[in-house]
Amino acid sequence: MKQQILQKHQQLLQDKIDVFRDMISGLTEDAQNDAKGSAGDKHETALSMMHIEQEKLNHKLKEILDQKAILDKIDPSTNHTKITLGSVVQANGMLLFISAALPKITINDKTIIAVSPQSPLGSKLMGNEVGFEFEINGIIFIVKKVF
Repeated sequence: MKQQILQKHQQLLQDKIDVFRDMISGLTEDAQNDAKGSAGDKHETALSMMHIEQEKLNHKLKEILDQKAILDKIDPSTNHTKITLGSVVQANGMLLFISAALPKITINDKTIIAVSPQSPLGSKLMGNEVGFEFEINGIIFIVKKVF
């Protein structure tokens, strides 16, 4: 199951990477075409706006590439007894994937929530084992399974 979780998240990130690269490429092309055909204040403003948009997209792309780098460090064949990067944790009927803060996914009718080790929930879990109990926002969590 861990392999499926990892693959699905990697595919989601790769799809986002492709979209952002296409958008950045389109803006670059538009800027080059615009540079050939016009001059003046409106032209400068348009180029400036395209440049700002390109910077925003590059920043988002870098965030996604950083998330992908985290996923690339995970070996899905490793089974864990202690919770670490790449662990899948069952607690309170939830499945948590310790990786990066990524969208919820569903595999075989099971919802998997990806959490960063730096998040409040992830930091509580890191280094602990089955049977570990902790509280977040008034809710008591009990780790039932780690794989």
